[in-house]
Amino acid sequence: MKLSARNQIKGKVKEIIPGAVNAEVIIETSRGEIIVSVITKESVEALELAAGKEVYAVIKASNVKVAVD
Repeated sequence: MKLSARNQIKGKVKEIIPGAVNAEVIIETSRGEIIVSVITKESVEALELAAGKEVYAVIKASNVKVAVD
C-alpha cells in the first residue's frame, strides 16, 4: 500500500458501532491511544472490518481546529 498521506497510524479495531448509514470504527494503537473514524457501513463490509483486525488510520487534513472554554 502506498499513500501520499504521511499520517498512517497502525492499530487494531477495538469496536465497531453501526448506525443506519455509517459506522464508528474505534481503533486502538499499540500505545493504547484511541482513534475514531466514521465510515459508511458499505466500507466496513468491503474492508471486512471486525474487532481485532489490524488496520491503518490514515489521516489527511488541511487543518486541525483546537478550542478551549
